[in-house]
Amino acid sequence: MRKNISLALVLASAVALAPFAIASAQDGGPHGGHGHGHGAFEAYSKLNLSDSQKASIKQIMQTSFSQGKAQREALHQQREAFEQMAPNASGYQAAATALAQAEGAAMTARVQQRAAIRAQVYAILTPAQQSQLATLKAQREARHQQWEQFKATHPAGSSSAQ
Repeated sequence: MRKNISLALVLASAVALAPFAIASAQDGGPHGGHGHGHGAFEAYSKLNLSDSQKASIKQIMQTSFSQGKAQREALHQQREAFEQMAPNASGYQAAATALAQAEGAAMTARVQQRAAIRAQVYAILTPAQQSQLATLKAQREARHQQWEQFKATHPAGSSSAQ
């Protein structure tokens, strides 16, 4: 369970920071101009954003990241305190319940924050870019469906590992 939560946090962070990498890559930044993004923000690198659009998106991301920093740090401290407790310690189950509730609230906040970011970024796009984004999303979903069909028809053999 702890690995799943950690993985979810890492993935959420990667998604939240992807536009920074996209803007940097499009500007010939440290990634050499490859324009690789992650998750839902990958398509923005293909929209031929203007410099002002890139700056606006970067500002949205920086503001969002700084607003959530205190909550992330508090959750991290709560998680660390729980990990330090022995399972037979007094209050262990109560701490587990409190941590579970805090993790759930944090996940809810992350989903809402991501939706707010997407809405703000979408509002920055021109109608043509919005249309192109919808096309890119449909293409990504079609590729995903093809991959799922391929996986269903070509199951991984367990005998190859032996």
